[in-house]
Amino acid sequence: MAEIIEPIEEYGLSTKHKKRSLFSKIGVVGCGRDGRHIVSLTALSGIEVVFVEVSEERIQIALNDIENKLDTKIENWGLTQGEKRATMGRIKGTLDYEDLKNCDFVIECIRYDMAGERSIELRKEVFRNLEQVLAPEAIIATNATTVIISQLAADLKYKERCICLHFPVSHTDARLLEVVSGTFTSKEAINKIFHFAKMIKHTAILVHESSGLVSFRLMIIMLNEACQIWMENIATIEDIDKEFTIIYGQRYGIFEMADIIGIEKLVMLMEDMFNEYGDKKYKATPVLLKLYRSKQLGLSEGRGFYVYNEAGKIIGPNDLI
Repeated sequence: MAEIIEPIEEYGLSTKHKKRSLFSKIGVVGCGRDGRHIVSLTALSGIEVVFVEVSEERIQIALNDIENKLDTKIENWGLTQGEKRATMGRIKGTLDYEDLKNCDFVIECIRYDMAGERSIELRKEVFRNLEQVLAPEAIIATNATTVIISQLAADLKYKERCICLHFPVSHTDARLLEVVSGTFTSKEAINKIFHFAKMIKHTAILVHESSGLVSFRLMIIMLNEACQIWMENIATIEDIDKEFTIIYGQRYGIFEMADIIGIEKLVMLMEDMFNEYGDKKYKATPVLLKLYRSKQLGLSEGRGFYVYNEAGKIIGPNDLI
């Protein structure tokens, strides 16, 4: 009697034909401050992340910074050593776009070219490189507030899968994601990103493409007005921040928020918004320009509206503004 051999795949003993879940692996191009936040956030949510950088040195700098921030979470009882190891195990740095081949979703986080300027052409080149290696249904996104996604998508074959994202503030409680729909963006791509937002425990807000989106258009006007109040000697920096936190229930004051985001980012954003809308309410005030030109850029440099110690704690207001 012949022996009956049954295929083991039917009994779930092989994953050969198993369908991979959506967003089991994503990619990030550029692992500066914003890129590292996205990499860390998604890896902590159980998603495998591959990021592309321009050198092994920059890869190592990014990995070290991510690991240090996870260590801070452990010190504050927000993470265990086992969870840290698992998170770091999901993160891989690479120099090769080919390593993004199986990603469902890749986010471009390039900010500057070699001359220190923000470059649309550099971003377009990233998008073209991604289209060469990704499947047609994989989503290509940019993390930006002033770049128009339709401009980046215009030269691609599969324009409908291009979308823009913005994580407004890089701290753990600001779990909101602005999802920016462009001229070509499909409803399917938007729905997928809303699903991604749920996976990382963020609230998704749909925004139509415009310079500054919603979050920064609101913040810039408040910051300019706060600077004007301070320059008129109506109240101190600390007291203006107290009003902002106590009356309006904000976690940070408007000046401390500016330091966290980065003065250089805000000034360049304001210049873009002024050029886009032609309204002087978006023009950076003299005090912001003074901080920018003197490289007092906020928390990242240890000095902005406030002065910070090595642990990032506020020592006091900046008397040298």
